[in-house]
Amino acid sequence: MQNTAIIRIHCPDQRGIVANVTDFINRHNGNILYLDQHTDRAEERFFMRVEWDLDGFAIAPEKLQQTFEEAIATPMQMVWTLNFSSQIPRMAIFVSRASHCLYDLLARYSAGELNVEIPLIISNHKDLEQVANQFDIPYFHLSLTKDNKPEVEAEQIRLCKEYKVDFIVLARYMQILSSEFNALYPNRIINIHHSFLPAFAGAKPYHAAHSRGVKLIGATGHYVTSDLDAGPIIEQDVIKISHHDTVQSLVQKGKDVEKMVLSRAVQAHIDRKTLVYKNKTIIFA
Repeated sequence: MQNTAIIRIHCPDQRGIVANVTDFINRHNGNILYLDQHTDRAEERFFMRVEWDLDGFAIAPEKLQQTFEEAIATPMQMVWTLNFSSQIPRMAIFVSRASHCLYDLLARYSAGELNVEIPLIISNHKDLEQVANQFDIPYFHLSLTKDNKPEVEAEQIRLCKEYKVDFIVLARYMQILSSEFNALYPNRIINIHHSFLPAFAGAKPYHAAHSRGVKLIGATGHYVTSDLDAGPIIEQDVIKISHHDTVQSLVQKGKDVEKMVLSRAVQAHIDRKTLVYKNKTIIFA
């Protein structure tokens, strides 16, 4: 794997942004590997992701933040983040009883498709402990009730800090995180839900969808905010269905699209290809 630097930027749209950033990299002997940009005309806002090879780059990684801030970011009023490909993110997985999303993430992780470390799995049930054991990942069962939620969340936070977690994936974790919890990981908690069944709330959305004869089902992967299922969207997809489908086949197809969408959302986050502005997410190609 190449050792690269990745900068994601948004700022007021203005002349010379791309020229200034690319010239800064070029002047310090950097080789640009990737550049993607977008201008939101309505917001008059410019978005960009640039990645370059650090082999032979003239600025030491520990000095790059300050140097870029002074030379480019401050004069151009940029909101920006700097990451290095050598920094492997640490991902905690929260689960309940459903196993399909967890198995999919762990299979991709074991196959080397997800460039992450998974230091722990946290659950409010014991059901999936055997799955964690198969992949030799520590599993923490924290039984949750309406009376002990603050204590359980405090322990979840403690574990995430102890294991130096960078972001969290809710792989069908069927509990609502508090606003205080969400605030500790802004745009760093990813959730999956059946977003293309918005009219079918409750515990059995696919049953309700089947009874209405819907023609599409789907899922949305999004960042978690204090507004339930209303955070910035990272990935979405749908599957066509017909009158031939049973409730059971709808559930199975729903699981398929959920795990596919969640893995794509997680991949985009790991690759540092997401950029949140207000309640929208720019996904760089």
